[in-house]
Amino acid sequence: MYTLIGTAKLNDVDPHAWLADVLDRIAGTPQNRPGELLPWNWVPDQRRGQAA
Repeated sequence: MYTLIGTAKLNDVDPHAWLADVLDRIAGTPQNRPGELLPWNWVPDQRRGQAA
């Protein structure tokens, strides 16, 4: 866990937001695109927090 948090911080990513989003999205991420969830490639889900 320390390594994940440290890597997020080194990439100027909020560790809490990143980890919460990744854990939420990981099951739906295709096997050929795991790199999208790495801290240096991560883009927050803009739909998250919006009312339906």
